Amino acid sequence: MDPIQTGNQYNVIAHVWDEQQKDSSYGIESLMRAIEYCNQFDYQRKIALDIGCGSGGRMMRLLVQHEFGIVGLDISESMVTLAKQKHPEYIFHHADICTWQTQEQFQCIIAWDSIFHVPYDQQEQVLIKLCSMLVKDGILLFTCGDDIGYHLSEWQDMSFYYSSLGINRTLEILMQNNCDIRHVELDQFPQKHTVIIAKKY
Repeated sequence: MDPIQTGNQYNVIAHVWDEQQKDSSYGIESLMRAIEYCNQFDYQRKIALDIGCGSGGRMMRLLVQHEFGIVGLDISESMVTLAKQKHPEYIFHHADICTWQTQEQFQCIIAWDSIFHVPYDQQEQVLIKLCSMLVKDGILLFTCGDDIGYHLSEWQDMSFYYSSLGINRTLEILMQNNCDIRHVELDQFPQKHTVIIAKKY
């Protein structure tokens, strides 16, 4: 599925999604773990790239509380609009991580429940890109599937595309691109949702 189509789907549900996520703590424990890893290092500045930032809710609020500057990116224009309204002081991009380019590097990159929408044949390219965008000792937090391939899943009366390289191949790519693995967790077992934290060396 073309990522633009995924973005259009999220445009349709952006306000409903924002309302549903308002009081959620989903993912906060994992993000706190990533922040604690970041706190071990004396960065000259702390900038977090939030890929699939959505409407700028709980994850972004926690990053701000821990004094990170924010760069947000989302494939959904409606989500980016909502995020800008909540956090006008930060930079947001309506863009596709598959094609988005930047010269900036980040102390923290999070991609919570976002890059599993990336087309299967672009998963490796995106993981390599994320590794390249980390500073030395930068921390990467993302979620993926414990499966290989792609599928469609019904949600909000629409078919959303998901893909994954599987845990083993995903970890191989990270290690081949100068990242040490710090945490791997099937946090919704027996479902295949997987949380990974890695550190650039």
